[in-house]
Amino acid sequence: MLFNSLEFAIFLPVVFILYWFVANKNLKVQNFLIVVASYIFYGWWDWRFLSLIFFSTLVDYTIGLQIYKQNNKKRQKLFLLVSVFVNLGLLGFFKYYNFFLENFVDAFRFLGHPINPQGLNIVLPVGISFYTFQTMSYTIDVYRKKIEPTRDFIAFAAFVSFFPQLVAGPIERASNLLPQFHKKRNFDYESAKEGVHQMVWGLLKKIVIADNIAKYVDVIFSDYESQSSIVLLLGIFYFSTQIYADFSGYSDIAIGVSKLFGFNLMTNFTMPNFSRDVAEYWRRWHISLSTWFRDYLYIPLGGSRTGRWGVFRNVMIIFVVSGFWHGANWTFIFWGAFNGLLFLPLILAKKNRKYLDVVAAGRFMPSFKEIYMVIQTFILISLTRVFFRSPDLYTSFNYFKGIFDFHGGGFRLNQIERYVFEIIPLIVFFYLWEWFRREKYTVINTKFELLLAIIIIIMV
Repeated sequence: MLFNSLEFAIFLPVVFILYWFVANKNLKVQNFLIVVASYIFYGWWDWRFLSLIFFSTLVDYTIGLQIYKQNNKKRQKLFLLVSVFVNLGLLGFFKYYNFFLENFVDAFRFLGHPINPQGLNIVLPVGISFYTFQTMSYTIDVYRKKIEPTRDFIAFAAFVSFFPQLVAGPIERASNLLPQFHKKRNFDYESAKEGVHQMVWGLLKKIVIADNIAKYVDVIFSDYESQSSIVLLLGIFYFSTQIYADFSGYSDIAIGVSKLFGFNLMTNFTMPNFSRDVAEYWRRWHISLSTWFRDYLYIPLGGSRTGRWGVFRNVMIIFVVSGFWHGANWTFIFWGAFNGLLFLPLILAKKNRKYLDVVAAGRFMPSFKEIYMVIQTFILISLTRVFFRSPDLYTSFNYFKGIFDFHGGGFRLNQIERYVFEIIPLIVFFYLWEWFRREKYTVINTKFELLLAIIIIIMV
């Protein structure tokens, strides 16, 4: 079920009414209603994969209790390894089985021993990358004694399957979200109003910006060989804006919907396109994932305390694994490595935490230096996304080749006018709106802004 679908427009108010007017006097009933609603929401796509969520929930609920009961560190570690093996095993099978099989076959063919194993027609379950990481972090935190395991299975099932953030995050930590299922929740009008505002802004980003830009991106990338260099650069700019509006828009809707039900999710995006360097960008982009890798992979590997070569290794591992997490394709691995190489000089020079405030804080306009730095960072990040958007490495490298070949005569207005005049004004309006609200991170704050956003969604 999609947030921007008619089904969800019916689903949400029905669940809201049942939640606040029928189940509001009993916390367990409310939590059970969330589980049922979440399973309906997820099962709308394919009910068969509900068994995976339930299985993952049951395994980690049980293992969390077993880790807590054990006094022997080795037995605790054994239970933790079972949790990690089950979660990564599910993720590996459904998302990466055919990728590894294909590369295994290619390796044997390269060595002169062709083989022909049978691949599997595997359907990738929606959201499996998100909820497996969420449940796995729960057992890790129990093992580290950062939290105590819950004995309320319904509350834990609601934490794992919570429908607003089930299929695309934010990836919540148990320490933040799980306790909210144990506390009585009362309807808060101000919080609900903020939620509606955030939902509307998320829908505007998703429907008006991302979905409209996607049509132009598809045209440019599908026919990149016949496009001029200017159009190819425009395609990169469009895709960077599209993926930001799409992903952050989804997060805004998820956070907004959660507020309607009395929950607070972590912020996942803080206007990353106004960053002054790559390190600042990654602190503002997909925060729930980047902090997950920091806490559960980067720091356990030694973080920044391992010497220059250790830092180099750890940074590259984080970015490569992050790329692979996004998709089973060498393009994502290259995308991750590219970003790692951009990030590495900053962390080696210990300048990765130089910009912790908002650009041009307290000022209407940025300085020329700040403008240059923001544009430079945006361009560098956008270039890496050629790998992210391309179906294979061949396309990625040829796309770059097309940019620097200046084929098609460079800038020719008759080639790009259909890509520019229809969508550029909308993008400029979108970024200006975010710029003026960059210090608040809440873009819609007044009734007028809410009405304007709704009108734009309806008209565009």
